Amino acid sequence: MKKIRILALILGFIGLLLIASFIFYQYNMSPIDKSSKADIEVVIPEGMSTSNIAKTLYDKGLIRNELFFKIYLKLNNVGSLKASTYLLTKSMSLDEITDILVKGNNSEDTIRLTFREGQTISDYAKLVESNTNITSEEFINATKDTSLLTTLINDYWFLTEDILNEDIYYPLEGYLFPDTYEFSKDNLTSETIIRTLLDEEENKLAPYKEELENNNIHGIITLASLAELEGVKSEDRKLIISVFYNRLEQGMNLGSDVTTYYAFNEKMDSDLTSEMFNTYNPYNTRSSEMAGRLPVGPICNPSLDSIEASLHPTNSDYLYFVADKNRNVYFTSSASEHERKVQELKENGDWIW
Repeated sequence: MKKIRILALILGFIGLLLIASFIFYQYNMSPIDKSSKADIEVVIPEGMSTSNIAKTLYDKGLIRNELFFKIYLKLNNVGSLKASTYLLTKSMSLDEITDILVKGNNSEDTIRLTFREGQTISDYAKLVESNTNITSEEFINATKDTSLLTTLINDYWFLTEDILNEDIYYPLEGYLFPDTYEFSKDNLTSETIIRTLLDEEENKLAPYKEELENNNIHGIITLASLAELEGVKSEDRKLIISVFYNRLEQGMNLGSDVTTYYAFNEKMDSDLTSEMFNTYNPYNTRSSEMAGRLPVGPICNPSLDSIEASLHPTNSDYLYFVADKNRNVYFTSSASEHERKVQELKENGDWIW
């Protein structure tokens, strides 16, 4: 009887050990953050050891355990990991990360480009020029080509005649979906890049097609571009859009500084002048002449999160908002409340400048 009890204890211990091992294995194989979409650059130079690769991945927050990673490679007879520069995300499992490192992304026949949300077509053009044989000027000219634009309007349901407004700087601004893409180097053209990004925009907007077609698509994308630059969190962006709608209903100007930066082609790393605020420009929503009006077009290429915020804003009575240096956003309903909040941020050393 005693022997049976001991045997049962041993079997029970082995069973618990197997369960714990399974849980440990699944835990280390799973993504660090399934919801993360942020690209993390990982550089693996020629000759880097497996231990150093494991440390690099761990330091970047892409794997949970360096030793487990090395054991995993040995157990699965994984050969060499290819030297290259990778863009990985925390939403990738260990299997996915390993598969990418084994295959490599430095094929001589393809090129990988990452177009980031919140950037402009001018930024995209510089990226294209630095990685392909297409110059920045050639790419920008393609985005402005009237013949091509007319064809694209016919080919993509979300592009409307609004983009042909002569006051718009870049007709396709706001519609080139930010993501990472792979292109064949052979005969790569500006149009190929443009259509690839528009194809992805179409895929992302498909679930909202009916809703967008029943509204002002150009206006929705324009507001989304403002929210992209004004806020970071989804909940903030939805309230920011609410503020814009409330101001439009009351015939106020939107008062968005990011539109002024875009209007005068200024980098958002310094304060703006009162002269800029008071100068009319169809993008500059700080101008009193823009009261009750949207800017003429988008000011960047927004993420899907910002587009969703533009479609489904939070109901509020707020008319003002201000962000601190940490990108926290504060909402108020009156000018006096807004001024007090601005003064408070300045006194506490939290003002953005």
